[in-house]
Amino acid sequence: MSELRGACILGQSGGPTAVINASAQGLIQTALKQDCITKVLGAAHGIKGVLADQLYDMGQEDPAELDLLKFTPSSALGSCRYKLADPDKDDTDYRQILAIFQKHDVRYFFYNGGNDSMDTCNKISKYMQKVGYECRIMGVPKTIDNDLFGTDHCPGFGSAAKYIATSCMEVWQDAHVYDTGMVTVIEIMGRHAGWLAGSAGLASWMGYGPDLIYLPEVNFDMDQFLADVTAIYKQTGKCMVAVSEGIHYTDGSFVSEGEISATDGFGHVQLGGLAVRLAEAVKQKTGAKVRGIEFSLLQRCGGHLASGNDMAEAYLAGQVAVEAAVSGITDRMVAFECDRAGGYLCKPKLIGLTEVANVEKKVPRQWINEAGNGLEQAFIDYVLPLIQGEPELPRKHSLPRFVQLKKILAK
Repeated sequence: MSELRGACILGQSGGPTAVINASAQGLIQTALKQDCITKVLGAAHGIKGVLADQLYDMGQEDPAELDLLKFTPSSALGSCRYKLADPDKDDTDYRQILAIFQKHDVRYFFYNGGNDSMDTCNKISKYMQKVGYECRIMGVPKTIDNDLFGTDHCPGFGSAAKYIATSCMEVWQDAHVYDTGMVTVIEIMGRHAGWLAGSAGLASWMGYGPDLIYLPEVNFDMDQFLADVTAIYKQTGKCMVAVSEGIHYTDGSFVSEGEISATDGFGHVQLGGLAVRLAEAVKQKTGAKVRGIEFSLLQRCGGHLASGNDMAEAYLAGQVAVEAAVSGITDRMVAFECDRAGGYLCKPKLIGLTEVANVEKKVPRQWINEAGNGLEQAFIDYVLPLIQGEPELPRKHSLPRFVQLKKILAK
């Protein structure tokens, strides 16, 4: 295929992770080395920055600062939750995106995000093909939820899993200090897929974790939950529980009484308050002292517990996206295939955007125990390699040294 010359845009979208900026670093540094890429632009707050023509000239950033991206959690360029309409019904946004692409001679577009972000990427790709504007478009995976279809795992998950497992082990130590009884309920992110809550099973596997773990892949039964907790509490005087925020009853309704009417930009209901609700139910049933703990944002911004493997693979995802696009490939997302037999080997691959957009990958039922309140060894074997590695984080005054971008707007 003939060489395609022009600028590129990188956008970050959806919930932040501890390593999303590693993907940005891999992408930016690789793009800056390409002769056919004339300018590297970073979109302020994802696709909203493209629509508003708020684009940063990444070529004017200090290379030493760019090196710090991979050690900086969250989204350095800013994120958004913005759902593009169906272009057949309303093409207003798409016409504006096309105008911005034409203004800056953008011929490469990279979008870094999860399920909804891949939907955005797919819609833009198909629209550009429809109107005949040559632009190579690639999705770069990101989500702590680990629910992207077509990839063994997703950058961001390994670090979040490591944070969750480590924090559960630390909470376990604290919860077992006194000789008085106590029940601890820990709420972990995950609306429809239980990969994150399942990661608490690593702590249990190590001997210092939850006695019970509930994922949204199995319908929740409040009476059975109370019976499970009561049995363990009577036997040991302690009980520690990990629950996914998205656990639901048989009719599909969320257990969380913290469900509110507000939704995010993609129409997803915001959840919360589950740990407190379940802890109160246990207190009413057993009379035990209870604690409800919500890890909340900490599980996705805990860069101090980032996985070395996760960070390296996130960087690789950004690098591969650029290399594939420059070689002539478009309309794909970078994914991973892994071999865990006799070690751990992870290789990048490409998958069509249409295949991955809006499809959720859930924890296999056979990886959850028969009772639906714990994990099997297969889950541990899957996730353990993903949390390995201790990156040497740069520090100043014993505190993290995060990236400081100049964010100079492109003209």
